[in-house]
Amino acid sequence: MATISTLYARTILDSRGERTIEATLYLNDGRKVTASVPQGESVGSHEARVVPPEIAIKHIEGAIRKNLKGRDPVRQKEIDSLLIKLDGTPFKSRLGANALLAVSIVCLRAGALVKEVPLWKHIRSIAGYSIVRKTGRVTTRLFINVINGGAHAGNNLVFQEYLIIPRTKKISEAVRVGTKIYHALREHLVRLKGPYAKNIGDEGGFAPDFKDAFEPFRILTTVVRNLRFEKKIDFGLDAAANGISLSPARLFSFYKKFVMEFHLWYLEDPFGEDAFDEFSRLRLSLGKWILVAGDDLTTTHISRMKKAYQNGSINALIVKPNQIGTVTEALDAVCLARKFGWSVIVSHRSGETNDDFIADFAYGVFANGIKLGAPSRGERVGKYNRLLEIEENF
Repeated sequence: MATISTLYARTILDSRGERTIEATLYLNDGRKVTASVPQGESVGSHEARVVPPEIAIKHIEGAIRKNLKGRDPVRQKEIDSLLIKLDGTPFKSRLGANALLAVSIVCLRAGALVKEVPLWKHIRSIAGYSIVRKTGRVTTRLFINVINGGAHAGNNLVFQEYLIIPRTKKISEAVRVGTKIYHALREHLVRLKGPYAKNIGDEGGFAPDFKDAFEPFRILTTVVRNLRFEKKIDFGLDAAANGISLSPARLFSFYKKFVMEFHLWYLEDPFGEDAFDEFSRLRLSLGKWILVAGDDLTTTHISRMKKAYQNGSINALIVKPNQIGTVTEALDAVCLARKFGWSVIVSHRSGETNDDFIADFAYGVFANGIKLGAPSRGERVGKYNRLLEIEENF
């Protein structure tokens, strides 16, 4: 039986040129796997804590390596339980969520290697089929961030992500539609605003200045109409309102106009991270057909999710494994979301690495959607390509 022989870690750079960590696991038969962890720019106060990379490396090559040596990597839940116990704090502040997640993912990869199955299939076997909604298997939709603002760009937009969401039955078709819109949008912005308009933000979306918060959707409507994709696209917005100083009443007026004028279908973090009641009132006002998602509100944390459910705050959940610290806890969040009847959208972070784990995770849990940023920049494109590879081969 293949077991964990040793663990090493090193500092690497994320997509913003900031330091993060990569872990390497060696099995006793000589095989090895690696994993790296992303980092967010707009980070909610309820997220698990990270520690400086050099401290994370010290923990991985110290207490964590000592306690995992000789263990079976297939036993993911046992490994993650041990990691949580070793940390012993509510927010992973002792060892660091970055250290724990790097090790959790690298053990997951080792388990898939030992079982000789694709990573997504290993994830599905760990989670169990309770992750599938009663209606059966769902199609994972791409939530493509084509215009960046807020903390992800240096422009004048207060809202963080303007999204196009292709209505397709296959990932490959969604990629085709999404990339055509992305390239047409670049050409349109250059004609409208000049060559600087093709500059991009942290997640690959275009980031020029705009006349107001509504102009991005006006422009997207024109581009989509010109391509005759009106019936193939829904619009979405990640407001990331935790970093916005506007009043709830002012924000509410924006969202109502987005829905009325542009048929907005998806709205993420419309208010601050503790505004459970404002979320609930907005949901009741907008109607059941619009997805209202929690990110900073819920932070992939079971207790936050339960409070959101009790308040009727959301009907969709953003899942970011690095918000909570281990693969098992992220899977537990997905399973609870399914129990609540929520849609599940798996998400990257603005400070990404080339690790494509998140693509396998989304496919493995039958996610309703996945956010990978724009179809540009290598750290984003690699994840799109992994989704295409999974669909083509499996």
